[in-house]
Amino acid sequence: MTDIASTTAGPTLDARAWAMLVALGAIWGGSFFFARIAVAEIPPLMLVLLRVSIAALALHLWLMARGIRFLDHRADFRAFMLLGLVNNAIPFSLIFYGQTELGAGLAAILNATTPFWTALLANAVTTDEKLKRNIIAGIIIGIAGTVILLGPGLLADASRALWPKLALIGATFSYAVAVVFAKRFKLGNPAVTAAGQLTASTLWMVPVVALTGTFTLNASPPVWAAVIALALVSTAFAYILYFAIIARAGATNASLVTLIVPVSAILLGVAFLGERLLIIDTAGMAIIGLGLIMIDGRLLARR
Repeated sequence: MTDIASTTAGPTLDARAWAMLVALGAIWGGSFFFARIAVAEIPPLMLVLLRVSIAALALHLWLMARGIRFLDHRADFRAFMLLGLVNNAIPFSLIFYGQTELGAGLAAILNATTPFWTALLANAVTTDEKLKRNIIAGIIIGIAGTVILLGPGLLADASRALWPKLALIGATFSYAVAVVFAKRFKLGNPAVTAAGQLTASTLWMVPVVALTGTFTLNASPPVWAAVIALALVSTAFAYILYFAIIARAGATNASLVTLIVPVSAILLGVAFLGERLLIIDTAGMAIIGLGLIMIDGRLLARR
């Protein structure tokens, strides 16, 4: 039998990486809220274009202010194009289409399956992130906690069409591919990587929007506020954190953010929408916390 201490080999989450992960989970929890508001007036593909183009512009301005030349990284252009496709263009489009039918809660719970796909892919194509007992157990526990957390919303939406749910699952698999591929950037500047993939995503989405005839800028002020928040906070700033976590703690650990996102969504609802935090919500968040502790592995190693 494998010694428990041996299951903690490879990239781990230190205190700083945990803080970054929690912050990113809170930010991306808000993204489902902003997207749900925006898709009511802006077509999904156009919303993707707005999200990635505004975020890319913000990051390029950030790099210029810090004296970092983006063109010095043009050798990574092909990689940026692939990353922009699987980490932005495809999953954002699938999620926004899904959210035309699904609420933010159900979208978040489906998004929480990303660590499962990531762990399987990382096990297959990497040498330093193989499946271990604590990771497998932690992912199962975390997903169970997410189901408990948002179970009532899932049951309420059970009678709806299947395709929006399949769209969200497709997005999670695309994210898993991106998370593993992004390992090649772990020695680079996270802001450069984020700017590169969002620039590439913009290049992907411009012809898609043009060919589908979904271009529009006609939206109400609250929707535009949601779009700006989605682009600047939940995309530009969030991806700097995201790639920094991958560089610090590895692909599988970085994907754990999708287990924190539903917790963030519940807390945002309590704080800003007058929703009540029920006992089942508290239980679900506690189980998710247990799953994260299992995947981290350090507490088990001490015991």
